[in-house]
Amino acid sequence: MKRLIECVPNFSEGRDAAKVDAIVSAISSVAGVYVLDREMDADHNRSVVTLAGEPEAVAEAALRGVGKAMELLDLTKHTGAHPRVGATDVVPFIPIEGVSIEDCVALAHRTGHEIWSRYRIPVFFYEAAAKRPDRVNLENVRRGQFEGLREEMKHNHERQPDVGEPKLHPTAGVTVVGARKFLIAYNVNLNTADVGIANKIAKAIRFSSGGLRYVKSMGVELRARNLAQVSINLTDFEQTPMHRVYEMVKREAERYGAVPIGSEIVGLIPKKAIEMTADFFLQLESFSPAQVFENKLADALGGVPLDTGKDGKLASLARPFLDAVAAPTATPGGGSVSAFAGAMAAALGQMVAGLSRKKKSQAAHVEQLSMELDALRRDSDELAAAIDRDAASYDAVMAAFKLPQGNADETRQREAAIQAATRGASEVPLGVAERTVALLERLGQLDAIVAASMKSDLVVARGMAVAAAQGALANVEINLDGISDSAYVAQMRAKIAALRELLGNASHITTA
Repeated sequence: MKRLIECVPNFSEGRDAAKVDAIVSAISSVAGVYVLDREMDADHNRSVVTLAGEPEAVAEAALRGVGKAMELLDLTKHTGAHPRVGATDVVPFIPIEGVSIEDCVALAHRTGHEIWSRYRIPVFFYEAAAKRPDRVNLENVRRGQFEGLREEMKHNHERQPDVGEPKLHPTAGVTVVGARKFLIAYNVNLNTADVGIANKIAKAIRFSSGGLRYVKSMGVELRARNLAQVSINLTDFEQTPMHRVYEMVKREAERYGAVPIGSEIVGLIPKKAIEMTADFFLQLESFSPAQVFENKLADALGGVPLDTGKDGKLASLARPFLDAVAAPTATPGGGSVSAFAGAMAAALGQMVAGLSRKKKSQAAHVEQLSMELDALRRDSDELAAAIDRDAASYDAVMAAFKLPQGNADETRQREAAIQAATRGASEVPLGVAERTVALLERLGQLDAIVAASMKSDLVVARGMAVAAAQGALANVEINLDGISDSAYVAQMRAKIAALRELLGNASHITTA
């Protein structure tokens, strides 16, 4: 299993691109670390860099960024709208895959001690890595900013760092290191330059003032644009989604005669967060799929080009897969197309459930529709993943047939490899068939609770699910012909028969 983490160091420089370039270059010098994004903001005078990779490599990259920032940045000469206590202000570690939050806490503690050892910059720990309850919240650590903390450290024992001497580095200040869940930095811009209004809205929505859970916020003056901004950190987007935050900002702004004129994402955002906000108009400024964390990470790790255009036609999105299927190669073939049909059926079901739950006529079914929407999303994700799994399983069969058979041992090894690969090529479409038959039943249950205007889409979704199941079962059967284990074949044929019976019971497609 891959072990991947994200790290999002924030540096107190957002106006000098050459300095930020040098910091990013230092980070990029570590092998196996991918710099996925960088954001500079002149009003905040702050840069946010997003990197990902194996935990130890990412920690080393962050350390080199801290060192370069210490060389180049001087907080005694720094001004900006965003609070800060260090040249490298914060270094959070976020678990992505094969790594727990506890692993990130341990990594944060090791990194903090290394920052002091290498650079003599004192360190505070925050969020899950905090060693004191009052330091869980970053705003408590940053209270008074660089200048205030510098004075308080001289006489207030409670403000002493977790690592290092009780005095700031003269130009680099301190660094706050932590471990946390994925944070979304989300800003809403208002049609007013009155930062007092932004501050009132920020107070109303943030949790510490009695607002929304998992929301931190403040008002910021954007002098370059003559606007006020509500700057928001959303620490658990699954519990408090972006659209809920935006709607509350909008309602609070109306109290003061203001309205949002746009919103923005700083750095990257999980794909799921965008999926959860698809029902709401967020006025995202210049958003592109390249800002989605999973897309950017997949691009970096796999070299897959991204379609970042916002205005492309739907046909252009489907064309690469259609061309791959049409090519005179064995894969992707019928198995992948069956999985794709199933994924499309689930996706169309998501649309039907999502639109239906917005209609007043279906208000009594909102909770059930939301549950079905989540289940359909999982179905779509799993079936989409099966597109590649099916192609890979057949490629394995072809590779086995190409093994040498010059002597008896080689012949036996080749035959064993062929048998194992052919089993795999049978089991992948069987899994697709099992999921699509269950999906077909789920889509049938939706019929009673969706809006009448969506019935034709539901018919299409069920038809796609039937085609997916039938195609997948055909692919299982043709692969069974090449398997010599009669007991295994009999077991698989029994499963096929049971699925065909279920398919027949569930596939009575109604017409709109």
